[in-house]
Formats: sequence, C-alpha cells, structure tokens
Amino acid sequence: MHPHVDVEASVHLRLVVADADAVPLPVSLRYSAADPYAVRAVFSGDGMEVEWVFARDLLRTGLLSPVGDGDVHVWPSWGTGRELLMISLTSPDGQAVLEAGADDVRAFLDRTAAVVPDGEESAHLDLDSTLARLLA
Repeated sequence: MHPHVDVEASVHLRLVVADADAVPLPVSLRYSAADPYAVRAVFSGDGMEVEWVFARDLLRTGLLSPVGDGDVHVWPSWGTGRELLMISLTSPDGQAVLEAGADDVRAFLDRTAAVVPDGEESAHLDLDSTLARLLA
C-alpha cells in the first residue's frame, strides 16, 4: 500500500545512453508527510511501474554537490546551457544514468518543504504505528 501522496510532480528525465542521444523518460515524483524522509520516483511504461525510493535530502544535497552511497548517486551538472541534476541508479539488472532539469527538481522539493519543512521530518513520524506494524 502506498502512503497518501501530498506532493506529486511529473518530471521529464532523460536516460543517458553511451554514444547516442538521451532517451526521454517520464517519471512521477511523489512525496508524503506520512513518510517524511522519502521521495518516490515512479517510472511508468509498457503497462508496468517501477518505483525507486530515496531520501529527500539526497536530492536537495545533490543539487549542490555529489552525494550518494549504494544504489543511488546524485550530482549537479551543466548541459546545453542549463543546470541539470544527474541521478545514477544501480540494481542487480544494471545501471541507469538519468538527467533532470535542476529547476524542476528544485520546484518539487520546495513544494515538499511547504508540507514538511526541511529538518522537521521527525515531528511527522508516527513511531507508535510503525513499531506496531513491525511487531505484528
């Protein structure tokens, strides 16, 4: 079950392909105060959805400097005269490098901060419910 979505934005990413033009890849970024530390990136196509979940802070920090550990790495870049956010996703099936317009991601993050201000995420956690689910 997905938590209630408080902020959603369609962002046009481009899949960076070696020796070829980048391939457009629509994605829906979703944020919920019920899971205040997380951003969900939902990729849709061919009748299926693939969801990646990562820290909201990862995107915010990645707009300014390289960050990431494990399966997700994010860093700022410039391309064709505009500021980009690069996202590398790694899974057992392979790796994908994506580019997004930094302004689009920044606007999404600003909307999430209006729901749960940066640094105030812990005030929105329902630890009793989470613990009860884990122990059930």
